[in-house]
Amino acid sequence: MKKIVLVTGVSRNMGLGFETARQLSALGYTVVITARDIDKVTLLAADAGLIAKTLDVTSESSIDKLVSQFSEQFGKLDVLINNAGGFFDQGGAAASTDMTFVKDAFDLNVLGAWRTIKAFKSLLEKSESGRIVNVSSGAGSFTDPVFGMANHAGNVPAYAITKLALNGLTVKFAKELKETKIKINSVCPGFVATYPGTEAWGARPVTEGVKGIVWAATLPDDGPSGGFFRDGKSLNW
Repeated sequence: MKKIVLVTGVSRNMGLGFETARQLSALGYTVVITARDIDKVTLLAADAGLIAKTLDVTSESSIDKLVSQFSEQFGKLDVLINNAGGFFDQGGAAASTDMTFVKDAFDLNVLGAWRTIKAFKSLLEKSESGRIVNVSSGAGSFTDPVFGMANHAGNVPAYAITKLALNGLTVKFAKELKETKIKINSVCPGFVATYPGTEAWGARPVTEGVKGIVWAATLPDDGPSGGFFRDGKSLNW
């Protein structure tokens, strides 16, 4: 049986999630892409030979429903890619940020991944080589010279702090999963051209950015767990 991959937050053909799904599919994986809007996911899946499912990572009932579908259809999960995220508050200021915005950012970027990992843990344990990839950002580090907490030109306080928390979640789960075959890592894809015109600002192609995600999704059994990486290389926090 082919290895089964679940990618969350896939709703745009220029997005990281869709390109990650395409690359893993090309490697022979069975890939399920998900988002809240099933119409968008279905169109993307049809064009790339993927499987479309509905998933809202902010809803436990939505996650539980998908777990049931996976249990019945596949009986396991080999790779979980927590790609769903947003709330990039360019130019924001911590002192004036609307706290509802902050709560919503945490609900999607941190708790969404947390809920999904918890819910799919039992299916990942049925895999011979379970892998979890949390799509993070250099904005969630202290030391990244361009995007780090003290260096990001756009500030992005809510986004940066949620990605910092996501990296922390990765460490905690890695510790808990140490005695299992599951490996979990955070990956920063770098500054990638997921929107038109960003190439002019120096963004690299999405095809390049997702290679680090694919690397973490396909780690060998002696690969790392609990780390933070870009392009397969460790990032300092």
